[in-house]
Amino acid sequence: MITGHRAAAAGRLVLFLSCLAHGLGAAGAQAPNTLTPEDRREGWRLLFDGKTMRGWAPAAKGAWTVEDGCLKAVPRPVLREDLLTEEEFGDFEFSFEWRVAPGANSGVKYLIQDVVLVDEKQLPGGLRLNFEQQVGWFLEHRSAKRELVQAGSGAQVYPVAFEYQVIDDRKHPDALMNASSRAGALYRMAAPAQAAAKPAGQFNEGRIVLRGLRVEHWLNGVKVVDIRLDDPRVRESVERRWKAGHPVRRLLTEIPKRRSPVALQHHNDEAWFRNLKIRELR
Repeated sequence: MITGHRAAAAGRLVLFLSCLAHGLGAAGAQAPNTLTPEDRREGWRLLFDGKTMRGWAPAAKGAWTVEDGCLKAVPRPVLREDLLTEEEFGDFEFSFEWRVAPGANSGVKYLIQDVVLVDEKQLPGGLRLNFEQQVGWFLEHRSAKRELVQAGSGAQVYPVAFEYQVIDDRKHPDALMNASSRAGALYRMAAPAQAAAKPAGQFNEGRIVLRGLRVEHWLNGVKVVDIRLDDPRVRESVERRWKAGHPVRRLLTEIPKRRSPVALQHHNDEAWFRNLKIRELR
C-alpha cells in the first residue's frame, strides 16, 4: 500500500517527467517564423520576422498589426488596405500559415496587375454604381484621394489580382453558397478539389506554386487547385464578373504583369498570418 506521502511524491515525479517530455518536444519543434538549415539550402526566404513589418509596404493606419508572432488584419479601420510585400516575384513557391476568426474572410493575392483606391463617397454626386462598376470608374479616373476618406465610408485599396481564398468554410455565407469561394479556392474562378480546411480559430498551412500561368493551391498538404490562369474556365469566370470593356477583364485575361508583390488581403475581418516564406523558381 502506498502511503499519502509516497503517493504525493510519485505524483510529483510523474508531473515532472511529463513536463520534461513536453519541454523536450517543444524544444525539438521548429519555432514559428524561422528557417531551418534545410529551408535555406532549398532557397527559402522569410517574409516576416514575427516581430515587425519589415519587408512589407506601409498600409493604411490601423489596418494591420503584429500580434503573437502573426501579421493580423484589424477589422474596421478607416481605410481597408491589403498588406503587400515590398519585393516583387515572378515564378515562386509561397508557404504560409493562416487562421481566421469565426465567420471571417481573407485571402492571399498574387500576380497583382494594378492597385486602385475605391471610395463610393468620392463618386460624383448622384452616380450610383455597384462595386465592380466602382472599381472600373476609379481605375479610369484615379480620382479618389486618401486624405478624403472618411470613417465608415467602406473605402478600400483594391488590388486587381488572382487570389488564394482564406475563409471560414463553416460559417461565412460566401463559402456556404459558392464552392469557388471556399478555403484554398482560386477565388471565384476554380473551386477546391476537396474540403481540407480546419475549423476557424485553428492554423492552416497554405501554399501557392506559380510557374508561368500554371498555379497550384495547397491546403494542409492537399493539392486543392491545379489550373492555368488562361484556362477557359478561368476566363469565363472573369468575364462573368467583369463586363465587356471593363479594365479588370482586360488585366485578368491578358495578365500583362508577370512579376508583382504578394499581398495579404484585408477583408474587414480578423485574420492572422505567420510562417510566411517564399522561394523563387527557376
